[in-house]
Amino acid sequence: MAGAFIEQLLNGLTIGAVYVLLAAGLSIIFGVMDVINFAHGEFFALGAYLAFAIVAVGTGGGAFWIALVVAPLLVAVVGAVVERATIRPLYGRNPLYHILLTFGLVLIFKDAIAFVWGDNPKPFAQPPSLRGPVDLLGFNYSKYSFFVIAVGAVTAVGTWLLLNRTRFGLVVRAGAQDREMVRHLGIDIDRYYTLVFAFGSFLAALGGIVLGAKQGVSTGMGNSVIIPAFVIVVLGGLGSFRGAVLGGFSVGIIETFFRSPPFGLDAVLPNIGGVVVFLLMIGVLLVRPQGLFGNPEWESSDGGGELLTGGGGGVLDDSTRFRLGAAVVGLLFLAPLGIGVLYTSYEVNSLLLTALVWALFALSLDFVMGYAGLVSLGHVLFFGLGAYGTVLTVEHATPSVFVALGVGILVAALVAWGVGHLSIRVSGVYFSMITLGFAELFFQLAQQVEFTGGSDGLFGFDPVYGLMGGPEVGNVALLGDIELFYYFVLALVVGSYLLARRMMNAPFGSVLQGIRESEERASFVGYDVPAYKRRAFVVSGALAGLAGGLSAIHTGGVAPSFLAWIKSGEVIVMTILGGMGTLYGPMIGAGVYVGLGEILSSFTEQWQGILGLVFVVFVIFVPRGLVSLPGMFARPTDRETGGGPEPVAETESEVSN
Repeated sequence: MAGAFIEQLLNGLTIGAVYVLLAAGLSIIFGVMDVINFAHGEFFALGAYLAFAIVAVGTGGGAFWIALVVAPLLVAVVGAVVERATIRPLYGRNPLYHILLTFGLVLIFKDAIAFVWGDNPKPFAQPPSLRGPVDLLGFNYSKYSFFVIAVGAVTAVGTWLLLNRTRFGLVVRAGAQDREMVRHLGIDIDRYYTLVFAFGSFLAALGGIVLGAKQGVSTGMGNSVIIPAFVIVVLGGLGSFRGAVLGGFSVGIIETFFRSPPFGLDAVLPNIGGVVVFLLMIGVLLVRPQGLFGNPEWESSDGGGELLTGGGGGVLDDSTRFRLGAAVVGLLFLAPLGIGVLYTSYEVNSLLLTALVWALFALSLDFVMGYAGLVSLGHVLFFGLGAYGTVLTVEHATPSVFVALGVGILVAALVAWGVGHLSIRVSGVYFSMITLGFAELFFQLAQQVEFTGGSDGLFGFDPVYGLMGGPEVGNVALLGDIELFYYFVLALVVGSYLLARRMMNAPFGSVLQGIRESEERASFVGYDVPAYKRRAFVVSGALAGLAGGLSAIHTGGVAPSFLAWIKSGEVIVMTILGGMGTLYGPMIGAGVYVGLGEILSSFTEQWQGILGLVFVVFVIFVPRGLVSLPGMFARPTDRETGGGPEPVAETESEVSN
């Protein structure tokens, strides 16, 4: 028993060392720069692939040691270029824009890695000197695992000394607390910020290398570790290096002991370690949002800008927008009539249906992000719950599609009320993190609970012949023909938009927008700010649940992928791309995203990377989205012709943005 305990402890320390390398860089970047970098996992993967390439062309065991030094340095250079080209222009904006930007970077780097090295996993040979077991105090354990633990521990100590015992660390900590003061002292703090981002990327790459040599490299390795890394950073305290180190080792040990026999509960609930750490993350955020270790060693005072909405740059009046909207709906209504004449049924029954479902999902997110200022990174939770609720209702209760969708909406709304009641206690980045934690918690459970179908999901839908039972099943016969299902979805999407628009034009919507602009002012006037946020969150969750239910019917079932965090990223991309805070803008963004994806995928497998590049450009240069483009093009024309309104002085926040 003692031997098994020591073995599991060492296993936990091994994976914990990898987490430390990943989370330490993530925490340093946030603590100094206020940047939450979702692309950090891709730097992790890039380091592993570069090391693999160096080892593949090298000879002898020395190639690994060269790769261990050279690959992280190359990734550090890439990180420096990324910081200068994409992140630096966002300084002064709301820190949540960094989250949005790095979602685009995830798509770019993931597809770039797949383009260079392919999608298949690659074996990564360990150096001969680190192969085999070693006898330590009568206990045999892998040499390489001891090496990984040593790398994590030595790197953690070295990083602490760098940040606390050198002039570089002094300047970095001072710049984190008061950037302008350091600049007035004649120090180029921007250069130090670039070095900090490069150093964080270096640590991530180092973690990718030591893990890659242990279990091989794959394109999904960055995606698999980034969420646990955020859990560690949140548990330890956003910006706390000490918290990242202790949290990394702790999470590694917790995961190992909970999932591994004879100590784990793997037989009862597989991978329960992941469930436990997300419960810990949520609990810490609710009780102590700053993390277990209190105030971080340094804390940035930058950021705090507004979230820009699409309404700021438009030139179209309400009547013009109404006519254009009616024309678009009319064209969508007539679309099935062109099947077999202008295009095939695929364009309508697959492409347009997918775009409509995602448009509804984007509309639901805009309800809280664009109007209440709540950036939900876990909005996919309600999409997935709507899908599961719809499928399970048909499978176990009634074949009626209408009842099933109603149950899916109800389940999503109820969970949204519970999650909103808890999450709205915190704000800003902490709110984003706690919603992500809830989504990941349900994602883990969906993969393991038997009645959800586990990792295989539940399938059997056929929108042509009905739901799980053929053409004669109850009310489903009303939707037996695929074109009728298309019209059904179109009617629900248009009706949902009109409902959301009516709510936003009512006093309720005005209060939400006032809360987005200034919570303190709205509270001072007498509004119950948390209550309004909760109501908006419930409505948003219900709309997302409807989108999920329709998606389940359309795709023929549901799987845990409906709850994958990357879907939250995609719907955020659509919302920003179209222009949040307008309701119709995110729906346009969804259509453009799906349409561009379809076009680009016919030319290249790396179409998501191109879309990611488009999104990065929009976040930097067109943050108000597609709906603001007419205004951007109209302003120069007005100046040339002498028309347009009189110039108005920009506010300080607008200048900085």
